[in-house]
Amino acid sequence: MLILRKKVERPRELKWFHAGAMLYGDWGTSKAYVLGIAFALSGHASWFFLGLMSILTAVVGICYMIICRCHPDGGGVYSSVKNRSQTIAVMGALLLVADYVVTASLSAVDAFHYFNFPYPEYWAMGAILAIGAINWVGPTKGGSIAAFIAICASAAAAVLFLSTLPHLPHVDLKWPENNLPHNWSVFVGIVLALSGVEAVANMTGIMVQPVEKTSKKAIWPVLLEVSVLTFLLGIAMNAIPGLTNHAEDMLRVLGNHYIGPWYGALISLVFGFLLLSAANTAITDLVNIQFLLALDRELPSPFGKLNRYGMPGLALMVATGIPILVLIFEHDVVGLAALYAIGVVGAITLNLGASATDFKLSMKHWERGLLFIASVVLFLIELTICFQKHNALLFVVTILTGGFLLRYIGKMVIPIPVAVEVPSVNVLTVSEAKEIAPLYHSSFLVALRSLNPYLVEEAVLRCKALGEKAVYLNYVEETPPATELPTEVEPSPESVNFLAEAQKQFEQKGITAVPVWQFGDQPGKQIARAARELEVNTVMIGTTKRSALVNLLRGDVLRSLAANLPSGCHLVISG
Repeated sequence: MLILRKKVERPRELKWFHAGAMLYGDWGTSKAYVLGIAFALSGHASWFFLGLMSILTAVVGICYMIICRCHPDGGGVYSSVKNRSQTIAVMGALLLVADYVVTASLSAVDAFHYFNFPYPEYWAMGAILAIGAINWVGPTKGGSIAAFIAICASAAAAVLFLSTLPHLPHVDLKWPENNLPHNWSVFVGIVLALSGVEAVANMTGIMVQPVEKTSKKAIWPVLLEVSVLTFLLGIAMNAIPGLTNHAEDMLRVLGNHYIGPWYGALISLVFGFLLLSAANTAITDLVNIQFLLALDRELPSPFGKLNRYGMPGLALMVATGIPILVLIFEHDVVGLAALYAIGVVGAITLNLGASATDFKLSMKHWERGLLFIASVVLFLIELTICFQKHNALLFVVTILTGGFLLRYIGKMVIPIPVAVEVPSVNVLTVSEAKEIAPLYHSSFLVALRSLNPYLVEEAVLRCKALGEKAVYLNYVEETPPATELPTEVEPSPESVNFLAEAQKQFEQKGITAVPVWQFGDQPGKQIARAARELEVNTVMIGTTKRSALVNLLRGDVLRSLAANLPSGCHLVISG
């Protein structure tokens, strides 16, 4: 039986300050290594190049405000480009894969430089393995922790800047002395503060509407902090007498000099944890992009197969294994920076260029011109990296070749599986169930994860006691935590089989069961949303079988459900 694709219904709950905190967790980490790399490449002329980079960062940030407005259901490079060309969209996604791989490697190794650990590359590999192990059970509480760390890091950087103000008259600034090609090469070498801006475009599908307003309020504070504060700290860096190369931990040096060793240790600790948080985000994004490509059949289906905790196991192993492999061959921060830039600049160039030349998008003339000019500048930067950094070119070509080879295998080589007979049940989304609610009146919603005969029997008895002849059956097909998902997916045969069997059990007892299927993470919130939309007054659910550790990492479904149920809706837990 052919299963029809269903629209993915995602609540728009992401407010601007949540999006801004998540954005800063990606974007704000750049100052931890950009300052030191800039000084290593250009010495006391670094202020000039940092100023140019800050201008470019601000321009790209403004461009992404335009992209977020034009793509309110997903403005990341893959989503925004695939209506033009699926192949180019996959190329953009693979460039993001290259970006996320090096983000994880660079962030992890630089974190342990800030922690001042010996052999930081080995600690970084261990940390990536630990992050992968924790993500195996799909943690969903990391966002709040990451937001708290981001706020602490921003405050620590602001205090550091304020302490530098009395010393700025003594700054030692020099103009670049070399020729234009050399200076352009130095500028290209520090274009690293762009990665996080792509992340905010991926969030538009879950932002509170209007997306244009929410995205602007999320981007502006982070844009100003990243571009202005990085530039001003770069000036203060040039006021330290006798400064030598500290590409890995320049913020520690600034803290030691302007406030004292205690603050150097404090800011190192804060930014070390921020960098580890960025590594975790990069690994999560790597998993999500593989999962998204697998759902769209651009990667072999095993990359989208979930483990018992709702995480794609193979995708997670790839997301942790490749950054570790990169660290085996390259663990110098300056060397990693070159690998990092080629992926992110390429992805952003594709996104800006595709949006600028898409005349179906409603833009003002100056907006389209800004996108086009920015894409041309970034394209020149990408060409320069390819020409000068052969390791970076080899790295990105390897990622693109491997990705397209897997795409070919998934589409052409792996034989098409024999169709399996699926029970004839028409699973409904919440919106579809709401449309037929007058035909099947029910005040009950039964949330099922496994067939629980006690729950079924109790639901039947309660239904008959109220004189009702129908009940809503709810099943949440879990996904890894993601800001971007396809607009339509095909319900898995497992979920359809399960709902068909549950429906059969109710019908044998004389009750019509309306199967309601949902797709996404945070099942507690999903069930509560279904109860609110269907206007039921009782939700029945079985006791959880998850361990205490899994509940700690993923969140307790029962507690999340109870916290999000509408007022007046009762929760019945059946053992």
